[in-house]
Amino acid sequence: MPYDSSALFTPFSCGKLQLPNRIVMAPMTRNFADNWLPTSEMAAYYRRRVEGGTGFIISECTAIDHRASNAYEGVPIFYGRAALAKWKHIVDQVHEVGGKFAPQIWHAGPERRAGIGPDYGELGVGPVDAFEGGERIIRGLEKPEIHKIIESFAQAAHDAEMIGSDAVEIHGAHGYLIDKFLWHRSNQRTDEYGGALKNRLKFAVDIVRAIRGAVSDTFPVIFRFSQWKVDDYSAHTALTKHDLATIIQTLSDAGVDIFHVSTRRFWEPAFSDGPETLAHLFKKLSGKPVIAVGSIGLSRPLILAPSGQFIGAETKLNLDRLVFSFQNGEFDLCAVGRSLLANPDWANNVRYGRFESLKPFTAELLKELY
Repeated sequence: MPYDSSALFTPFSCGKLQLPNRIVMAPMTRNFADNWLPTSEMAAYYRRRVEGGTGFIISECTAIDHRASNAYEGVPIFYGRAALAKWKHIVDQVHEVGGKFAPQIWHAGPERRAGIGPDYGELGVGPVDAFEGGERIIRGLEKPEIHKIIESFAQAAHDAEMIGSDAVEIHGAHGYLIDKFLWHRSNQRTDEYGGALKNRLKFAVDIVRAIRGAVSDTFPVIFRFSQWKVDDYSAHTALTKHDLATIIQTLSDAGVDIFHVSTRRFWEPAFSDGPETLAHLFKKLSGKPVIAVGSIGLSRPLILAPSGQFIGAETKLNLDRLVFSFQNGEFDLCAVGRSLLANPDWANNVRYGRFESLKPFTAELLKELY
C-alpha cells in the first residue's frame, strides 16, 4: 500500500497532555548550557522544532539537585530559582507556538567522574563502590542518600509542573543511576535495593511513587527505559520476556503513565524468540501509551566516516514501516532525534511528502544550536 503519513498527525491525549500529533522530539544532550543554566538560544532551538510541526518536546537530560547528579560539562540543571526561571521561559516559548513540553530529569550515577561541575570534587555514585587501579572511582550509595535522591527527583517533577510543563520524563535508561540499580550486572547490593529483580526495581519504584505524590493526578509521568547502556549496546536489563513483564507491570502499578522505550533501531525484535519490538511488548504488557524511538527517518544505521561525515540520510525508507507499526497498535507516539537536528521542519516535510527537502545528519550539526 502507498505510504500515508496522515496517521502520525492525529491528536493524542494522556491526562493534561494534549498533543496535536504523534511526533515527539527525542531528548538529546548537546552540552550548550551556560554555567549550568539553560539559555535563550536553547529556547529558540526548541521553539523552532515546534514551528516545524513537532507536537511534543522532551528536553535534553537535566540534572536533579544532588551533588553528583551531573556527568557532562554544559548539561543544564533543573533546580534553583535561576534555572527554573529560564526553564519557564523555554516552556512558554514552546507553548506560544502550539507545542507541549516535558523536561527529562536525570541522575548520571556512575557515568560521572570527579572533575565535572558544578561540584567538581564529587565522585560518581552507584549501587556499590567501584575501583579502577586500586582507586575508588564510584561511591556506593548509603540508604539515607538514596532517600535524598528520591526526594530530589520528586522536587524536580513538582517544579516542572509549577513552571507550566505538560509532563515530566524520568531518565531510567542507558546505564545512568536508575538503570544501574535495575541491571543485575551493576547492582550487587545485598539490602532491599539489590538482589532479586523486585528489589532492584525498588529504587525506580520509589522515585515514581514519590513523583506521583508530588504532582497532580492528571500530570503525566513518563519513564524512559532501555536494554542497552552507553558503554554496552548488547546489554539486557530484562533477560527474558518474563523479566520484562515484571519490570513493566511494577513500574506501571507505581504510577508511570507513559513508557518511552529507547532502542537503537525501533523495528528490531526485542528478543530472539519472537518478532515483537520492545515498544510493542511494552504496549501489550502495560496497556499504557508508549513512545517508540530509534533511527526513525534514517535510511540505515549511521556510520561515522574518518572525514567526520555520518554516512546515511533521512529518507522515507523506513517510514512505511513506522506507519505500519503505528497503525498496528504497537506504539502511540514516535520520538525523532538526529533527523530533527538536521531538519527542524522534519515533521512538516514528512506530513506533506517533501522528502527531497530532508538533509542528512552530520557530525557538524552537533556543534550548532538550531
